[in-house]
Amino acid sequence: MTDAQDPKSPQHPSKPESDTSKSATSPTTGSSEYVEPASPATPRPTAKPVAGTAEGSGDMPPNPDTLTRPAPPSEVASAARSDGSDDSKAEVPTSGASAAKPAAPASAAEVASDRNPIGSPVPKSGDDVKAAGVGSAGGNIGETGAGAAGGAGGAGGGAGGGAGGGEPPHQPSFGATGPRPGSPASMGGQPSYLQAGDSPWSVLRRIMSARFRAWYDRAGQRITQRTLKIGISARIFHPEPGSKGLRSKTLQYLEESIAHWVMSRDVLVFMIPTVDTQGLLHPSHIRLHDYAKHLDGLVLQGGADVSPLTYSEVATRHEWQGDRMRDMYELELLHEFVEQGKPILGVCRGCQLINVAFGGTLHQDIATDLPEAIPHVTETYEHNRHTLTFPEGSSLAQMLAPVDVPIVNSIHHQSVKTLGRDLSVEAVCAEDGVVEAIRYRKAPFVMGLQWHPEFHRAGGPEFLDCTPVLDNFLRAARETRF
Repeated sequence: MTDAQDPKSPQHPSKPESDTSKSATSPTTGSSEYVEPASPATPRPTAKPVAGTAEGSGDMPPNPDTLTRPAPPSEVASAARSDGSDDSKAEVPTSGASAAKPAAPASAAEVASDRNPIGSPVPKSGDDVKAAGVGSAGGNIGETGAGAAGGAGGAGGGAGGGAGGGEPPHQPSFGATGPRPGSPASMGGQPSYLQAGDSPWSVLRRIMSARFRAWYDRAGQRITQRTLKIGISARIFHPEPGSKGLRSKTLQYLEESIAHWVMSRDVLVFMIPTVDTQGLLHPSHIRLHDYAKHLDGLVLQGGADVSPLTYSEVATRHEWQGDRMRDMYELELLHEFVEQGKPILGVCRGCQLINVAFGGTLHQDIATDLPEAIPHVTETYEHNRHTLTFPEGSSLAQMLAPVDVPIVNSIHHQSVKTLGRDLSVEAVCAEDGVVEAIRYRKAPFVMGLQWHPEFHRAGGPEFLDCTPVLDNFLRAARETRF
């Protein structure tokens, strides 16, 4: 290939070809100077405009500066036949040993080089063009011919890519009329998971219903599964004069059996200490009201006598003075839980305190006030026992399982004398009629038992099973916790 035929070589202005029909001598001057006859002009193969150029458009005139590519040999032959010439007789003019040869078709890389800035690297083959990703923005990369030119062109690569053939594997193709997956057209205007005839209001209604069910489930789980917190009033040990160590201090403590009996139903137990907002050593803003607010129920455990001063009487004997300090502490605690609507269960002393809290009085000593009564406290302590009877309409009888002879322990020398307001008797001693259980009628659950139910299981199977009373107390605690 000569420089004139090489598309990479710089373009020079073409010289006018000499007329072969003229003689070697000039007729004008008549000079005898010998002029070398011009060699026959090399026939230029018919060229075909490159797609995307000005010549490729029917409305634009041909531009001589526009890059063209050689036509395939088959097209040259067909053009010759159209002129009436015979392919077998076609001759190519030669000039000695340097006979002109038809220009070879330019490769895709050479064609692409003229479209790139001067000095920029050009892929050498169709495979290199594929590897370099040239023409991916304009169309698909072709293997040969117009496909290679379209891939290199970028902007005009749509036509070339179509002629080139296959598509890159990373670009999925869709039908000319088929909708793209996920578009509104492919889903009929709404997602396929919606029901037929759904409207925005029906969808909103279902969403709100689902939100309400979720909230209801969480609230139900909180109500039914959250562990209950039960407070138990403290016993108080007062300092003994002349003692040292713990006996010289005020102690507040919890009897183990009552705590374990309540905890047997998988609840948390907290001993509630006394509070002193006016204390000089350790003043605090915490009140018993705060305990009633955060705990779910109250158990008043047994212990020392209720002071006669608490129900406006004077002690008939010095040893029956009771614990006035504890009375004031537990009365305030009881009223705080009643105001909060929380359940209360009183045991032994707790039963007597409930009666006093609502205006009732006590027998300071059963043996003194009721000589005909059986002993309600002996040296056997919790093993001392007697039977019960239940008045008509007793709610306690409905809680407990039917028993022919209900037996309970008896560890008290004081008992209910006059009943407080809005209280009812729930059980009495079968032998002497001493009141053994009471209930406050204007609260969900405020009940007092004169015996010690926490000792029954250890006392033997003949004692009354009082766990149904505990279960009703805890059930009320769960229902009134808010």
